[in-house]
Amino acid sequence: MPELPEVEVTRLSFAPAIQGALVIFASLGKALRWPLGCPVTALAGRRVQGVRRRGKYLLLDLDQGLLLLHLGMSGSLSFAKSPPPRGVHDHFDLVTSQGTLRLHDPRRFGAVVYASSQADPIAQKLLGHLGAEPLGDGFLLADFQIGLKIRKAAIKQVLLAGDLVVGVGNIYASEALFLAGIRPTLRACKISRARAARLHAAIREVLARAVAKGGSTLRDFSSASGATGYFQLEAMVYGRTGQPCRVCGTPIKILRQGQRSSFYCPLCQAL
Repeated sequence: MPELPEVEVTRLSFAPAIQGALVIFASLGKALRWPLGCPVTALAGRRVQGVRRRGKYLLLDLDQGLLLLHLGMSGSLSFAKSPPPRGVHDHFDLVTSQGTLRLHDPRRFGAVVYASSQADPIAQKLLGHLGAEPLGDGFLLADFQIGLKIRKAAIKQVLLAGDLVVGVGNIYASEALFLAGIRPTLRACKISRARAARLHAAIREVLARAVAKGGSTLRDFSSASGATGYFQLEAMVYGRTGQPCRVCGTPIKILRQGQRSSFYCPLCQAL
């Protein structure tokens, strides 16, 4: 699943090119996770004012309303002036005066949703529960420390939940916990203020570095310009089961938490 760095990399790869574009027409393929929320013909004539990100959602601000896009489990966006004919897994085209934005999604867990504004109940249903943006000024250490103290779940599960801090998905939660020296099974409320501060800094560092590396391409992720990511090549623990820790040489271990795999070093991340 594309995580926050991949979504941000996608945004950066097409936002400048589509800004100011006039929507000529839009078209839908097979049904996605949620309905569009307006007649697809109503998008014609709108102008794209910019592209923002909230968590794993991309927000295309129009001169009337906005589009919320989610890549789901396997989705990706492309932006091209002359795209190839639409394929069987291409489910949304936004044809503009400056190029075509296309959603490709083999599993169709992605979404394109129209809302009249970010305050619209439709948008709030998707965005209203999201926590602080980890790369923004609103991700405050004091709030993070307080939030951990009231949560009894394992810290890895708390990070994935997205209501305290948004967008720290499975790859980057494992990496941040390693950098902070915290076992993924440790209950959030048991983390000291000092260790919480290390984790807060680690989340920022790992996500920023992942964006700089173009995200992680584990299967078929690429940005809207077709570029692949390289962060996975320098991962400290994620996907490295049995391999020596890059710091201490201890074999990396894996455990299951909920439906996700957690990777950790039993020495560097001692309880």
